[in-house]
Amino acid sequence: MGLFLKYLRQHCGTVLFFAGTVLIFAFVFSLYNLESEAVWYAAGLCLFFGAVVTGVRFVLFRGQYQERERLLQNITVLSEPLPEPKTSEQAQWIAMIEELRAYCRDHDTVSEQERTEMLDYFTVWVHQIKIPISVMHMTLAESDTDESRALTDELFRIEQYAEMVLCYFRLDTAAADLVSERVQLDEVIRAGVRKYAPLFIRKRIRIDYAGTDSTAVTDSKWLQFIIEQLLSNAVKYTAAGSVKITVSERTVTVSDTGIGIAAEDIPRIFERGYTGCNGRNTEKSTGLGLYLVKKACSRLGITIRVESTVGKGTAVSLLLPEDTRKE
Repeated sequence: MGLFLKYLRQHCGTVLFFAGTVLIFAFVFSLYNLESEAVWYAAGLCLFFGAVVTGVRFVLFRGQYQERERLLQNITVLSEPLPEPKTSEQAQWIAMIEELRAYCRDHDTVSEQERTEMLDYFTVWVHQIKIPISVMHMTLAESDTDESRALTDELFRIEQYAEMVLCYFRLDTAAADLVSERVQLDEVIRAGVRKYAPLFIRKRIRIDYAGTDSTAVTDSKWLQFIIEQLLSNAVKYTAAGSVKITVSERTVTVSDTGIGIAAEDIPRIFERGYTGCNGRNTEKSTGLGLYLVKKACSRLGITIRVESTVGKGTAVSLLLPEDTRKE
């Protein structure tokens, strides 16, 4: 019914023209004192004929409308040619659409080429910057002073930011970078714990992890990146206490006894660049870590949940996707 009303509104000019013609004939007949039945009889015949024509044209209109809706729903992946135009106006619209499609294809090609070149550049940049970072690590390791330990922490943070650059670009590329396989969760978690162990030790924060025999079908590299980011936040915002990692079936939870997250900040912590009250107060947050975590979780089909109480700590849970593969 709604489509028919839309059709009538589209052709309301024809309806008004017909009604105006009937009124003109009625007025002229009345001036010459002629029988008005002739006008109404002719109007009735025209109305009947118009209804038949309207019905036929509406059927054609509905078919064309449904075809346009189908094309619209698949417009981003449409490769088939557009329907043949029936009028010169339709021909012009189709010509404009084809020009836009050609422009978008060219633009996508250029954008993809620029993104590839940028990714290649930053890949080389990260690998090159790791050389002086490694040299500085070895130099600082030769002396065990408060200053060298502080510089080591800052150097570790620089190294992590360099890695985040690559992750930022790689997450925007195609899913070819993702390799799903059966992963031992214990290996992935322990790799992240070992990486951040020096920071935990220097801040005198206890890490509580009992190990697990659980497995999951996912990408081990990106899962490790997610866990490392959660450990980074935990050690960053925990002055004293502990960080606990638990695994229950398909759920991995990282909880801490840190400063917590304000309730009004929780819905926005995964937004790019959002630092919240903690970031503004401590000036330690870039607003990128959790944004990348959320993006990586979406790619891996992981559901992430955050529970936090200000002054008591934060718990972040990762619900890994169910393994639907047949052995």
